[in-house]
Amino acid sequence: MDILEAIRNRRTTNSRFADKPISTEHLKTILESASHAPSHFNSQPWRFVLIQDKERRNELGKIAGESMRLMMAAGNFWKRYVKYFRFSKEEIEKSKDGIYIDNMPTVLKPFIKYIFSEKGGEVMNKLRVPYILAIDSKRLVSSSPLILGVLLSKAEYRKEELSGMYCMLALGMAIENIWLTANSLGIGVQFISLPMEAGGQQWQKCIDMIDAPPEFELIALFRLGYIDPDMKRPTIDWSSPQRKKLSEFCFEEHFGKGWNP
Repeated sequence: MDILEAIRNRRTTNSRFADKPISTEHLKTILESASHAPSHFNSQPWRFVLIQDKERRNELGKIAGESMRLMMAAGNFWKRYVKYFRFSKEEIEKSKDGIYIDNMPTVLKPFIKYIFSEKGGEVMNKLRVPYILAIDSKRLVSSSPLILGVLLSKAEYRKEELSGMYCMLALGMAIENIWLTANSLGIGVQFISLPMEAGGQQWQKCIDMIDAPPEFELIALFRLGYIDPDMKRPTIDWSSPQRKKLSEFCFEEHFGKGWNP
């Protein structure tokens, strides 16, 4: 796949993956691509943990599912992110950002705007939306052939110093290398944000599973697997292919004058 094609076609895979392990050759290629990302003073502060054992993946699936249920029932998710939800093609075409919630059970559609609002928690709980989402989340994570734990060296990742920002920039570039390389090999990627969003005990369970020495910090988890175009979408799902025009985010000479080549 051409590099520009890989960038333009990169997407988050929301659905389940094909039921087969990622080949060692493909894993090696993906992780080697991460090692070629730039980092401050070539410090290469990242570390990766590959979780492929079925029982461990199932345990992470349980954590993800429970995190989803707790987070949704409490209503925290909506309060944080309601500004990104779009409910029609017209909305998404106008904003050119956010996520378009385009797939959900018919019984929920009349309530969609109310459910996805700060005040929709009560209706959402009555319609058992947190449980629906929790079941999907558990299955998505536990059925993924690979869970990738991403860590940073605390010797480099010092949050109170510039090195902390440099580390995060470097890690972001390494993850993008992983994502683009994986997609070029027919492998999908999705960020597992739920335990982190739920916080506290849920994220600590993930940290304990990774069992890293104290000089390393777990930053994120991702799930990877071969893309199956025929795989059924999650019960409640969204898409986000739209992108802003260059003139909306790129400015000429000073901020505000849109660059319009």
